[in-house]
Amino acid sequence: MPLTGRRLVAAMCVGQVGNLLPHVVVQAIMAKHLIPLWGLSASEAGMMAGAYAFGYMLAVPVLATLSDRIDARKILGAGTLVSMAAVLAFPFVAHDLLTASLMWGLAGLGFAGAYMPGLKALTDRLDPGDASRSVTLYTSSFSLGVALSFLIAQVAADRFGWQSAFLVTGLGPAAMLVAVALMAPVPPPPAQGSVLSSLGAVFRNRPALGYILGYGAHCFELYGMRTWIVAFWTFVAATRGGDVPVSPVTISVLFALLSMPSSVLGNELALRTGRHRAISAVQVASAVVGLSLGFASDASPWLTLGLILIYAVTIPADSGALTAGMAQSAAPGAKGATMALHSTIGFGLSALGGWGFGLALDAAGGPAHNRAWLAGFTLLSFGIVLGPVALWWSRRRSAAPSAPLSGRRAV
Repeated sequence: MPLTGRRLVAAMCVGQVGNLLPHVVVQAIMAKHLIPLWGLSASEAGMMAGAYAFGYMLAVPVLATLSDRIDARKILGAGTLVSMAAVLAFPFVAHDLLTASLMWGLAGLGFAGAYMPGLKALTDRLDPGDASRSVTLYTSSFSLGVALSFLIAQVAADRFGWQSAFLVTGLGPAAMLVAVALMAPVPPPPAQGSVLSSLGAVFRNRPALGYILGYGAHCFELYGMRTWIVAFWTFVAATRGGDVPVSPVTISVLFALLSMPSSVLGNELALRTGRHRAISAVQVASAVVGLSLGFASDASPWLTLGLILIYAVTIPADSGALTAGMAQSAAPGAKGATMALHSTIGFGLSALGGWGFGLALDAAGGPAHNRAWLAGFTLLSFGIVLGPVALWWSRRRSAAPSAPLSGRRAV
């Protein structure tokens, strides 16, 4: 029987985890394996890691908007296949910065057909009352997939060579292909107007734009940290002669795992206190923690560890609330286009987050210096405080939103 209700949500979350097993392979192994192998600078490494998000950004406007016109299930299956093939081919094709960036960008391009079209495929098959918490479960399973990606990639690379990290994690997307095969087809209603008119409706939808821009600030901070967390903790361990509480593998997995409950709880807080208020408070708090972490790069490793774990909670706590707010604010008939812009802005700034952090490191003397890490974390903190500014801008006019935000006030 076709998947429905809770079984569908569960299958999509499992498939999402599978699709995410390759998601941070480059970030997980670049400090120990790829940077010395190809002689990369910090900015070059950040550019290579950001190629995934850049490829995603290029493809998602077309693929997510297309999901308003054909069954998103078909786009989900095709995108998953492309991403899977690119990851499995990576160790055979990549041999320098250019080829690695191209292959990693192709993997991201495929994931553009998997993430937001997957969310569209899910919400198209759910009752409206089930959407908010189901969307949050789907988005928060992202964190579990990233945690497993960090773990499996580093363990495989250390034991069997860097190529094995791609070959092992590249099999994960098969779980989503199974979920796709078990979904019932749900053709979308006839689209009204052209793709450009759908995008125009999104740009006129100020409430949705607030969430989209806030999500961009969130992604800039999140991917900046995800790209460099292994390298940062490697630096902390090196400056203390290896006398640190946990290994880089452990810290990266813990950071990702804490994101899942944080995203769920953040959305629950938003449902109770108002999305704008909750998101703004979380993002300001995250900026403070990130800046503190930059100043604590040469402090006690226990203090640095504590700040990283707090950061692991504050960074993702706004994610579910932002995505659910965007989905509920989308104008009728333009949900796919709204999701397309959401992902385009989010992953475009994700690419800039990892690369910008690397540029900051190089500009401040390189990753062997405390001041360089302070520069990187200062950049992330500046980026995330633009999120509350975007939400404030989105509610400046008193015009009614194109669609209800939720059963509660936005602020």
